[in-house]
Amino acid sequence: MRILHVITSLCTGGAEHLMVDLLPRLRDLDNNVELLLFDGKRTAFYEELEQEGIKIHSLGIGGNVYHPRNIFKLMKYIGNYDIVHTHNTACQFFAPIAKVLCFSKTKLVTTEHSSNNRRRGKSYLKFADQWMYNRYKKIICISEQSAVNLRNYIGDKNYIIVINNGVDVEKFLRPIKDITIQNSFLITQVSSFNDAKDQDTLIKALKELPDNYKLQLVGDGARRQKIEELAKELSVSDRVDFLGIRSDIPDILKESDVVVLSSHWEGLSLSSIEGMASGRPFIASDVDGLREIVKDAGILFPHGDYKQLAKEIGHLCCNPTHYNVVAHDCQARAKRFDIRVMAEKYNETYQNILNN
Repeated sequence: MRILHVITSLCTGGAEHLMVDLLPRLRDLDNNVELLLFDGKRTAFYEELEQEGIKIHSLGIGGNVYHPRNIFKLMKYIGNYDIVHTHNTACQFFAPIAKVLCFSKTKLVTTEHSSNNRRRGKSYLKFADQWMYNRYKKIICISEQSAVNLRNYIGDKNYIIVINNGVDVEKFLRPIKDITIQNSFLITQVSSFNDAKDQDTLIKALKELPDNYKLQLVGDGARRQKIEELAKELSVSDRVDFLGIRSDIPDILKESDVVVLSSHWEGLSLSSIEGMASGRPFIASDVDGLREIVKDAGILFPHGDYKQLAKEIGHLCCNPTHYNVVAHDCQARAKRFDIRVMAEKYNETYQNILNN
């Protein structure tokens, strides 16, 4: 099959990370797989895919991804593939319009990467959304909750399916750590600093823990400065390292004692799967997109409850037996979300579309 994935850019983010892991595996299933970017700025993800031999097209460098000219630029690509698979809002909207304008018979597929979409709270956009979604042969939701929320918005359509996101689990598998010899405990969260993430609660939890508990936050984003200010305000800034964007996540997790993801909502978090695969106990907010991955394996704490989060971290680090049980269960759960399983399900979906 000739398959084109379309995404706004390869800057940091879950969907962008997914392209790096997914596209080479789809190619290995005897497909011709290429990628189209609205913004072709070179990033670490771009270079990784380039090294993998994936052909990357670009509509330009920088600029507004929602500019209508991108519709016309898309038109010269749409008809060259059997399947065009879109990610992110601008791509989702513009690809169907481009297909209509160039009378293409290409089949469209899209992925819903979040369980929470602020666009759905604006009634005046619902007609446009209905039109857009109806142009797709399949809408792949990355979690059951994401599918439930979408069905509540556009109706129980038979083209809505669920395929869980995956990661290259083998990259992250590490032996479970022996914490009995540790004099200090290192907590790690890997996530962007955006509205969906709740580093605030984790910083507040650190304040409740003894001074030998340290925190490192991996990632960047618009809210980073606010979190740095909160750490200073609570007098824990000397115990928090802001590591920025890193490409050595498996090594960072290896050196950690506990991995946390404090969020307001998620689609299906890739970093949560990576954290669970690392052989470390994983603790997450009890919210959509995390609950279904973590429940009965890792530890869920009530959303925003920093005192309970601190209690859970302290209990793990002071109880080696509990630590080992949770770490083992997390690692076993992570193996269900391997990228190879995801790629095979995507490939099967494409084949069924073309055959029918």
